[in-house]
Amino acid sequence: MLRTAVKALSLLPHRRPSPPSTFHASTQLASSGGSYKMAVRTVTSLRRWSCDDKDLPSASTIKAIHVYDFDNTLFASPLPNKHIWNGSTIGQLASPDVFVNGGWWHDSAILASTGEGVEKEEGRAWKGWWNEQIVTLVELSMQQKDALTVLLTGRSESGFSDLIKRIVKSRKLDFHMVCLKPAIGPANQKFKNTMEFKQELLKDIVYTYKDAEEIRIYEDRVKHTKAFREFFFNFNKDLMSTAVQQIRKPLTAEVVQVAENATQLDPVSEVAEIQRLINSHNALVKAGNAPRGTPPYQIKKTVFYTGYMIPQAMTEKLISLVKLPPGMPDSDIRYLANSILITPKPCPKSILDKVGGIGNKVTWKVTGVSCFENKLWAARVEPVPKSQRYYSENPIPTIVLAIRKGGKPADAVRIVNWHPVPDEQSYKFESIVGEKVLLRVEEEQANESEWESYFPNKTHKRPHEDEQGTNGGHTRDFRSRQEDRRPNGQSNYRGGNQNRGGRGNHRGPSFGSRGGRGGGGGGYGRGGQSGGRGRGRSGPSQYKSLDDVDKNYGNSNYDDPNSYY
Repeated sequence: MLRTAVKALSLLPHRRPSPPSTFHASTQLASSGGSYKMAVRTVTSLRRWSCDDKDLPSASTIKAIHVYDFDNTLFASPLPNKHIWNGSTIGQLASPDVFVNGGWWHDSAILASTGEGVEKEEGRAWKGWWNEQIVTLVELSMQQKDALTVLLTGRSESGFSDLIKRIVKSRKLDFHMVCLKPAIGPANQKFKNTMEFKQELLKDIVYTYKDAEEIRIYEDRVKHTKAFREFFFNFNKDLMSTAVQQIRKPLTAEVVQVAENATQLDPVSEVAEIQRLINSHNALVKAGNAPRGTPPYQIKKTVFYTGYMIPQAMTEKLISLVKLPPGMPDSDIRYLANSILITPKPCPKSILDKVGGIGNKVTWKVTGVSCFENKLWAARVEPVPKSQRYYSENPIPTIVLAIRKGGKPADAVRIVNWHPVPDEQSYKFESIVGEKVLLRVEEEQANESEWESYFPNKTHKRPHEDEQGTNGGHTRDFRSRQEDRRPNGQSNYRGGNQNRGGRGNHRGPSFGSRGGRGGGGGGYGRGGQSGGRGRGRSGPSQYKSLDDVDKNYGNSNYDDPNSYY
C-alpha cells in the first residue's frame, strides 16, 4: 500500500552520481590482525539518537526504513516573508551567525508562532499547516509492521525537541525515532553541518538494522536530495567491496523529492518576533555577552514610493481594460494596476500634508486608456470631483495596467493618444494614500534621523523643500492640468510596481507585493490574500539548510525599486 502511494509522488530522476565519495564504509572499520571488525551496534545504542524515550523494534523484524524530513516536507514551516524583508535581511535571518541568540531557524519562538501560536494551534493539531500527502504516507508507514519510521530534522535538539514532539503528537503521528541535531553525537561526534549529522545517523541506522532491504527518504531540498543519493551510492559501492561485503548487504535507497510546502507567519506576528529577537540580541551585546565587535541592530524601513493605493477588487476590474493583441502569450505580461504615484521614495511631510496624510482616501475615475507599442498598457484617471486636490510627480495621474517583457513603465510618459472609455468602463474607485515598504535589519546608528534611516546605502537624499522646486513635483489643485504636461522624453515615469497588492485597505505601509495574474508570488495569505493565519505560499524556494547558508543567500534584486516595475 505504501509503495502504491509513493508512485503518486513526483520524483526527480534517480541518477547514478559520479564517484567522489562522501562516506566509505571501510574507513569506519578497525583493523586487528589483518581482519576487519565492525563496531558493535545495537538498538539500545541507536536509541541515544532519538529525543523520544521509547524502545525500538528488534533488528531482525525490520525490512524497510522510512525517513521523513520535518520542515517543509511533513510540516509547512514558515519562512521569512520576502514581501516584508529586503533580500539581505532574509539572508541575515537565515544565518546562525548574525544574532547572538541565533536566527530564524535557531529560535524556537518563531516556529512556535506558526498560525495563532502553540496554545491555540496544539488543540486543533495545527490544522492547515501540514503536507497532507506526506502525512498519509507517515500513517501508512506506521501501519507497516516491518518498517522503521524516523523523523529527521537539522533543528537543534536542545532548542526544538519539545516543540516538535508536541506538533507531531497533536496530529497523532507516531515515529519510532524523533531525531534532532545534538550539540554532540552519542559517540562524541561533532557536526559541521546538517547533512553531516544526518548521514552519520543514517549510517548508524542501516548498520544497526542490517537486515533492512530498503531505505526511503522524503526531502524537500534539492541540495539535500542530491547529497543523500550520492551518499547511498557510495555506501552501497563500499558494501560491495571484497573487504567489507560481510558487514551487511547493499540496500535499495530511494530519495523522494517532495515539493516544498513553505508558508509565512501572520505579518504582524512575524515583525513582532523579529523585534523580540533583536531586543534579546541587543541586550546580550550591551551586557558584554557577545563576541567582540558584534553590533546592536534595529529594524528600519525602505520606502520605495508613496502612492494612492488601489484595492484588490478594483485592480481586477482595471486589468480587464488590457486588450492583448492576438497571439501574444499571457505569460509575457506583468499585470500591475495597483497604484497612482505620489512620489518615489519616502514622501516628505510637506507633500504628505498636501495629500491628506497616510490613510487619506481619494476617489478617482478612469477617463481613457492607451497602449504604447504593444509593450505597455495604461489608464489615465482624474479625481472625483475634479476640484479634488491631489499630488503626483507624473504629468498626468496614470495607472500602469500591464507591461510586456522588455517594457518599462517610463514609457507611459510617451503616450500621446488616449482613447476614451465607454461609460461601463469609466470605473470610479476609492484609493488610500499609502507607502510601498520593505523592512530591513541594520546596525544601530547614532544620531541618525528618520529620513536618513530610509536609505540603506547611506547616500541620503534630501526631502523636497518645495513641491514645485528642484524635484519636479506636480501639484494638482485645479480642474485641469493638461497644459503642464511635460514634453516627451523629458521625464521618467515613476509609477507602478510589478506585483499587485493583497486584499484589504492600504492603511500605512504596504509591505512588498500582492499576488495576482502574471505578477510575482502570493502575499500574506493563500492565493495572494492578506490577513487570516498567514499561510501564504512563498513562491520560488528560498529555503536553505539550517546551518549551511552561503554568503549570497537572500541577496536578490527583490529590494531594488526597479524590481517592482
